[in-house]
Amino acid sequence: MQINYYNVFSKTLNRNMEFKIYGLSGKPCIAFPSQNDRFYTYEDMGIINSMSKYIEDGSIQVICVDNYDYESFSAIYRNGKDRIDAQERYFNYIINEIIPFIKEINDYDGKYMTYGVSLGAYHAVNFFLRRPDLFDYVLALSGIYHIGYFIKDYSDLYTFLNSPIDTLKHMSLEHEYVELYKKSQIIVCVGQGAWESDCVVETRELENGFNNLGVECWFDYWSHEYVHDWCSWVIQTPHFLYYLLKEKNV
Repeated sequence: MQINYYNVFSKTLNRNMEFKIYGLSGKPCIAFPSQNDRFYTYEDMGIINSMSKYIEDGSIQVICVDNYDYESFSAIYRNGKDRIDAQERYFNYIINEIIPFIKEINDYDGKYMTYGVSLGAYHAVNFFLRRPDLFDYVLALSGIYHIGYFIKDYSDLYTFLNSPIDTLKHMSLEHEYVELYKKSQIIVCVGQGAWESDCVVETRELENGFNNLGVECWFDYWSHEYVHDWCSWVIQTPHFLYYLLKEKNV
């Protein structure tokens, strides 16, 4: 498997940001890390190995980006405005720096996939909902999808824009994004074992939001033996990639 490491200064975040790219071709997949984890965690925890068949056969190229959580979701010592402003900067970093970088090195003009577990699942859904013109495949595992879970007692335009459940709840059926959602492949999964109870509640709310807009998605609730941990995600990831990529219709 071809692996390339990058350390590039971000003008948006005013710091160097590291990331790894696995594979040379296929549909680019932005893989968002779980909370406070790094760009190499998916490799260390066996997720990349679980994706290896699809990386090596050219179906998918995985871009593991780094986190910005210590400025946003994990920065509980900061006020709500500073934290959501940091999240918005991270959003702009991915859209305005990572996506153009991938497009340039690959000469790629198609749409991208998002992937993530835990907080990474939140990012995967949030980026897709905000930019369905750029993303059309989603695989989100064990996520929380309401911004109020992370940033309490504060709200503004950015908290709304970065809250998937709110986005769907208040979106008009006539909104132009609804048709783009309907043309996309969306898979959201959660186990029902240890540490998954909040994620189950949030996943059901997200499912209701899509249903109310008439958007067909695959929501899957696995049994109580599947917990909020890597032992579950390393099984779920290749299971769903098979259905997303088996036809290589990406």
